[in-house]
Amino acid sequence: MKKLLAVTLGILTAIGGFVDIGDLVTNALVGARFGMRLAWVVVVGVIGICLYAEMSGRVVAMSGRPVFDLIRERLGRRTGLFALTASFLVTLLTLIAEIGGVALAFELASGVNYLLWMPLAAIAVWLVIWRVKFSHLEKVFGLLGLLLIVFAVALWKLGPNWGQLAHQVTHPVPTGHETWLTYAYYAIALFGAAMTPYEVFFFSSGGVEEKWGRKDLGVERANVYLGFPLGGLLSLAIAGCTAVLFLPAGIKVETLGQVTLPTAVALGKLGLAIVLVGVFAATFGAALETALSCGYTIAQYFGWQWGKFVRPRQASRFHLIIIICLVLSILVLLTAVDPVKVTEYSVVFAAMALPLTYLPILIIANDPDYMGEATNGRVLNFLALIYLGLLLLASIAAIPLMIITKAGQ
Repeated sequence: MKKLLAVTLGILTAIGGFVDIGDLVTNALVGARFGMRLAWVVVVGVIGICLYAEMSGRVVAMSGRPVFDLIRERLGRRTGLFALTASFLVTLLTLIAEIGGVALAFELASGVNYLLWMPLAAIAVWLVIWRVKFSHLEKVFGLLGLLLIVFAVALWKLGPNWGQLAHQVTHPVPTGHETWLTYAYYAIALFGAAMTPYEVFFFSSGGVEEKWGRKDLGVERANVYLGFPLGGLLSLAIAGCTAVLFLPAGIKVETLGQVTLPTAVALGKLGLAIVLVGVFAATFGAALETALSCGYTIAQYFGWQWGKFVRPRQASRFHLIIIICLVLSILVLLTAVDPVKVTEYSVVFAAMALPLTYLPILIIANDPDYMGEATNGRVLNFLALIYLGLLLLASIAAIPLMIITKAGQ
């Protein structure tokens, strides 16, 4: 019974934790401009994150060591440093977007300008990381993030023409004034949002924090294969809401307030209150994960003590990295840069770094010295290589498409 409860909690946490500021903004923006014509990208992204998250979790369960520690050992310091640099910069950019998202959620609830909330949001993230146990912070914010199910309820209450939504899903082409180039740009952005690198590093490092072993492979796979797909359904519900409410009126999504508006229209003040709590939990939880991931990647690469399974004074350099990253986030956001724009750019840059993140994981998952009898099978390697090709294609096309389309304008 206790194990069943742990699995259930893990799955619910994965569902609630899948959606972050990148998924919120990108899915709402895409739904308002393309309807459900890019829904296939969410499906492709969810399958990809399931493949590689399961691999990284299995690496931890079989070796007892985090992925970045093994990347440095298996591929050498120079190659490992290359992967570390790309992954860390993207994770830091994502952290900046998440802190901005937390501040915007506070602004929506209080009416006080988000610039005043940003330092408090960053300090709150640091305090929670410093004081709260890993298992508690993971479950509390993951479970609260489940409140975003309100988007699915709102979609149903909006009374959409389901046949029209299904038609959009089955006709994945740009319509109206949209071009194939903007369509491709937002396809890459959605793909990057679904496969953000920090998710894998946090998932694998969390496995070490929770002391996963071979007996936990079932729990790890249940979390991945049930939690992430159900989280993907939340993403589709967000896109569906804006497709129903904004697309017919030709309204583009440019603020976080517009992302939450469909729930207020469909469910009134109660819906708005629930979605604000859900957005806060999703962005704050993702801010915790990205801040921790910044510390995880650097500390693991250099072989420093890390993690919340030891006292902070025993992992002082790990916590110092987190503090520096939070300070950098505040300084960037205090320039009054639009957090929503930071989010849009972060998912595109994430797409650029994806091959550097996932290729090392694939190599280690095929090394019997680390994996024993749990190395990848042929079918899994075939699918993983297909995805690696997609990741490479997305990373090559991301910047040219950003320049040509002026970031999707």
